[in-house]
Amino acid sequence: MSNRKLGLLLSVPPAHRSVDTVFHLSQAALHRNDEVYLYLIDEGVKNIHDARYKELAARGVKLFACAYGCQQHHVPTDGISDKISLCGLVVLSGIIDACDQFLAFT
Repeated sequence: MSNRKLGLLLSVPPAHRSVDTVFHLSQAALHRNDEVYLYLIDEGVKNIHDARYKELAARGVKLFACAYGCQQHHVPTDGISDKISLCGLVVLSGIIDACDQFLAFT
């Protein structure tokens, strides 16, 4: 039986309470052996250097960050983990199509 796929979109800055919610949802999904796809967009890209999100990527969450959003919000991308992919919106579209559930935190 294949694992369920959970897609998450995070577009809020680090101080927003949804940042914690997405982290805990991702942990719970990993615990159930689900595949987790997390896309950071808009101000959500500011979470790219959050240690918790780096940990999620190291544990198997497929973490993507909008390259344009990083540029627009002056988020440095030098030295980010090779487990985090910088990409565009076409990847987000693919995540939405491929996942069993998709939740947006905006």
